[in-house]
Amino acid sequence: MDMHQLFVFTKVVEHKNFSKAADDVFLSQSTVSSHIKALEKSLNLKLFDRDGRDTILTPHGEQLHHWAQKILLLKDEALLDLKREMMDFRGIVKIATSSVPGSFIIPNIIKHFNHVHPNISFHISESSSKKVVEHVLNRSVDIGILGEKYENDKLCYLPLQKEKLVLITSNEQEFNGPVSLEEIIKYPLIMRSSDSGTRSLINKFLEKKKISKEHLHTVVHTDSGNSLIQFVKQNIGISIISEIAAQEFASANLIHMYEIKDFHDERFFYLVYHKNKTLSLAAKLFIENLKSLEKNSV
Repeated sequence: MDMHQLFVFTKVVEHKNFSKAADDVFLSQSTVSSHIKALEKSLNLKLFDRDGRDTILTPHGEQLHHWAQKILLLKDEALLDLKREMMDFRGIVKIATSSVPGSFIIPNIIKHFNHVHPNISFHISESSSKKVVEHVLNRSVDIGILGEKYENDKLCYLPLQKEKLVLITSNEQEFNGPVSLEEIIKYPLIMRSSDSGTRSLINKFLEKKKISKEHLHTVVHTDSGNSLIQFVKQNIGISIISEIAAQEFASANLIHMYEIKDFHDERFFYLVYHKNKTLSLAAKLFIENLKSLEKNSV
């Protein structure tokens, strides 16, 4: 069984299309077809049913895909173990992230990772938590980092960091001690978009308190966490945001930060990846690095 043929096979399964798989591995479609035919011949098994443009795995194909992923991962792990000190790893990791981890978590993670693997680079796109999951599901990125868990049997989540939400105001606005939600909603609010993990947690708190969204006086909706803070600094409104995002600005005395009364819900930021996507060695190394960081923080 040829290792490269197995790799090409997993790419055809991933894309469900010979042409897209060929583009991904920089081969011609005819070469990809030849690899699959040679693999089928060596195994004396039919791996795909071809119905027009659709490429459908046979039961034998599904069984082989399960083992192919294990074999390819084991090969990568063996190379890593044998040549850890000698190999000059290169590659690109594509990450989709929501705004808070994109600004306040990922830079620190990449800084430490690049000390060990300086030749691995990153392409990072920022959007709402919901969009991050969509990018992971359609396999346009290797991994996602976000502040809310969207359940799907195709996704695997790794908790990265626990955090909570806090109230922020301009330096012109002051409160005494923890502030109740009932008091917060009396003021003009700057709110994140409805697809963000922060907004989802706020909505759950409103439901818990039996407060209708119609009671909110929202003056600005924004997709950007940084612009939200700027609106608050200008005293246009107050806001509920991630403590991680607020801490740096509060420590610099640019805003005030307050605990929210009776708001004990904590959330995690997660790394998420597609269980059936064949990841590059660079992406696997990055995930393993985050797993080790998570274990050391427990």
